[in-house]
Amino acid sequence: MGKDSINLEKIIDFKKWQKLQDDIFSVTNMAIISVDYKGNPVTKHSGCSKFCESVRNHPHMVKYCQKCDARGGLEAVRLNEPYIYLCHYNIIDVAIPIIIDGKYMGAIMAGQVKLLEDKTKDMEKIISTSHDSIANEVLEEFKDYYEELPILTYEQVKNIANMLSSLCNYLVEEALDKNLILEMYKKSISSNKMLDSSTFEGYTVNNIENIKREISNAMLDSYVPDSEVENINKNISSTLKPAIEYIYKNKSENITVEKLAKVCHVSQSYFSRLFSKEMGESFSNYISKLKIKWSKNLLEETDLTINEISEDLGFNETGYFIKIFKKYEGVTPSVYRKYYKNK
Repeated sequence: MGKDSINLEKIIDFKKWQKLQDDIFSVTNMAIISVDYKGNPVTKHSGCSKFCESVRNHPHMVKYCQKCDARGGLEAVRLNEPYIYLCHYNIIDVAIPIIIDGKYMGAIMAGQVKLLEDKTKDMEKIISTSHDSIANEVLEEFKDYYEELPILTYEQVKNIANMLSSLCNYLVEEALDKNLILEMYKKSISSNKMLDSSTFEGYTVNNIENIKREISNAMLDSYVPDSEVENINKNISSTLKPAIEYIYKNKSENITVEKLAKVCHVSQSYFSRLFSKEMGESFSNYISKLKIKWSKNLLEETDLTINEISEDLGFNETGYFIKIFKKYEGVTPSVYRKYYKNK
């Protein structure tokens, strides 16, 4: 998936991102702007300071700002992580790279703050203007604006940078998942052909696995009603309810006690005890019986193969699915289907 076939505008809804970007500025006091891989802005500046706005509008000084942005972005790409640096006026800036399929697609640029403590001597200053008389004159001219710049600790800057990086990665992954679904749909209805490997070019294994789970869950939901969830929830504690709802909303996942304990915000040992007490059996027995119950619906109402049913229900191996099915039903899935259809 090259830059020509996919770009930031195709992946991220920048109208929605702009609102989020503005909100982040209002909480952090760090000015933010997003740019594409050429350095062109794809959002408006959120909270650009009077000092930086004045400097960027200066015909002589704007070139220094552009060089700082470009160098900062390239260094972030090289490190593949947020890069914190000093601009030519000892102002803290951060570059957060947006990397898709190993390609640099753009960056989130944040900063325009000063440090509370004197750590600037230990930081890299990308460009020096010490011998530029005009730069010194501009600094003196806008000295009052410079004094108004927000002040943060280095730890605050680092935490905000990491938050922006995590948020950016999350948005890109979610957007790629949705984009892949759309491409699969468009290709299938336009060509009326089976999807080939080119459809998935450029998407990560994680993206493809997410899509498989979403498709499996959508298919399972159409054959396995969730009506019983309401009845179950009436008889259990509020602590356990999130776990039951998670199980029914993620039928294709190989769900573990560890996962559900986190969903309920309790320890694994407490979750296991609580589950057994309120549901009348251990979690492993409950989930196995429930998935076998769901598999019977699929065996009766679909033409899915045993392997496909096993995979859609989150079993790691078809052999294990068959073993568990026989344990509870007394026959293999194939025999069950044959018996059901010959009734």
